[in-house]
Amino acid sequence: MTTIAFFNNKGGVGKTSLVYHLAWMFAELGQKVVVADLDPQANLTSMFLSEERQEQLWAPGDDRQTIWSSVKPLYRNTGDIAGPFLEPISDRIRLIAGDLALSRFEDKLSQAWMNSADGDEGALRTVSSFGRIIKRTAEQTAAGVTLIDVGPNLGAINRAALIAADYVIVPLSPDLFSLQGLRNLGPTLREWRSGWLRRRDRLDAPGLWLPDGKIEPAGYILMRHSVRLDRAVKAFDRWMRKVPGAYRVDLLQEEAADPNLTSEVDPYCLGRLKDYRSLMAMAQEVNKPMFALRPADGAIGGHQAAVIGCYQDFKALAEKIAERCDIEVWDPLGDLLA
Repeated sequence: MTTIAFFNNKGGVGKTSLVYHLAWMFAELGQKVVVADLDPQANLTSMFLSEERQEQLWAPGDDRQTIWSSVKPLYRNTGDIAGPFLEPISDRIRLIAGDLALSRFEDKLSQAWMNSADGDEGALRTVSSFGRIIKRTAEQTAAGVTLIDVGPNLGAINRAALIAADYVIVPLSPDLFSLQGLRNLGPTLREWRSGWLRRRDRLDAPGLWLPDGKIEPAGYILMRHSVRLDRAVKAFDRWMRKVPGAYRVDLLQEEAADPNLTSEVDPYCLGRLKDYRSLMAMAQEVNKPMFALRPADGAIGGHQAAVIGCYQDFKALAEKIAERCDIEVWDPLGDLLA
């Protein structure tokens, strides 16, 4: 199974909605998908589940079947990971539900990171908990891809989540703050990767599986750029032109790109997604992805054309990610695409 984390330490770029729609699109393209909501805000879980199911899932008590339930034995020092607990979304999608209580795990993970520097097995069990939960999930579901959603910060929860990932994709909005975020992200990912590999190599417990900590940058996605006559408006276009160079220098430590290189032809750009405006509100009302809206959901007239365009955008994006991350997908007629 291929595991992909979507990460930017700047919030508000549309990352959670992106993960939600890609999960449905990968399922549309024939893959079994696991979605791991590792953001303590649990917004992704809220997108997938009805309010009634959320109320049941997060009811007080010790029998909540969420990511918190899986790591709680480690938090309480009573055992190793439990579960995984999977929420069925469709025939091809399973959700590891988020939980606001996961924020309590932050200090435990931070302390375990320090204690694991000498290869301490107990500390490494804690730091690797998300990766081992995802591995168990893969064994249970035979899923081909796991998509990880995390919060917009550089804390211990996100470090443990990224260690579990084979690839990281960076959603960016075309503004100064996203470019500033890239300057933080590159050094942080390199530090997390090298720190994990040192700890992993010092472990003397052959029976304990640990994630590789690959965290390979797979590219970026430009989000929510307004368009006019199929071109980005001038205010956004200014920042969009800076992204190819910033991604190379700050994240990949490569030489700066040709200043004339645009995101349309940049091989590191996986896709450019528009702001779909009223489609999102309509989709949230009926609890389905924007590209699955039908006239019965209110998508009539110009909305239906927007739905078709949205489907094409996400299909192209999923196919590009599949190609970059070595994931098999099929078109609706059953032909292998990647």
